[in-house]
Amino acid sequence: MMQQSYPGINPSLSEWKGQEITDFQEELLKKVNANISEKWFYTHMKSTHTSLPRIDMLNFLSKYAGYANWDDFVFRNRKLLPAVASRKSENRYFIIIPALLLAVICILFLLFKLFDTQEYKFCFYDADTREPILNCKIEIRLLLENESPVTCYSRPDGCFLLKTDKSRIRMVVSGSYYKTDTIVRVLKKLEHNEIISLHANDYALMIHLISQMNVTDWEKRRKRLESMIDDGAMICQVFNDKTATGMELYNKQEFIDKLTMPSGSLKNIEILDTKFREDKIAVLKFRVKPAAK
Repeated sequence: MMQQSYPGINPSLSEWKGQEITDFQEELLKKVNANISEKWFYTHMKSTHTSLPRIDMLNFLSKYAGYANWDDFVFRNRKLLPAVASRKSENRYFIIIPALLLAVICILFLLFKLFDTQEYKFCFYDADTREPILNCKIEIRLLLENESPVTCYSRPDGCFLLKTDKSRIRMVVSGSYYKTDTIVRVLKKLEHNEIISLHANDYALMIHLISQMNVTDWEKRRKRLESMIDDGAMICQVFNDKTATGMELYNKQEFIDKLTMPSGSLKNIEILDTKFREDKIAVLKFRVKPAAK
């Protein structure tokens, strides 16, 4: 539990000092509405003192660990504590002090090992406009340690949900009209909403707009495209409709000619992928969306 709220806390209880103890006090107050003093912590947790904590203290420590009370903890862990029997009177606890102290230590140890899977919401925003990126298919490749990447996609509202027990994740994010970026996030157990800013792929946006516009100044558009696209660029049109399948390759000039001719066939382009070489498009993959009926 403590490591969920304070991932960097020292796992060795004997090494806790002022700030760690204060954090533990606040955690108990927040989770089970109970208080312990710093003196109590040093008396029972950081020394060999043989006096047993009061039953109310044992009860709320057990509750913090996920049990109903101290009796519930003893009952559910009776195999680990064979010498602990059901409590008949408070005086009996003084007979089994070593076992009870060991049980308290076990509880605190288990608190550091309890990591519940949390659900996080990641939402994408345009870095320039600071507006949510809506209705844009964004691909997220999660780079998991010792595992193959996992691919998922954003929803129409520009967000995606991730359930994980990790405290740190890496992902590669890409979209048709946004630059590919590698994102690293340190996850906080009490903060489940994350915002990720993406920078627009201006070249991809411009090509898309040119394909949709009915303009007369084609020569100006051609010069702009000439400066954007590398001379050796590989340009690929993907077909995935009922009339055609497969792909068609263009060189730079062929693509510019088809895109800038008023009667050309490359209208309403949807950019699927772009790669750059020295600030020019080196690879371009696109498809032509069917005209709206």
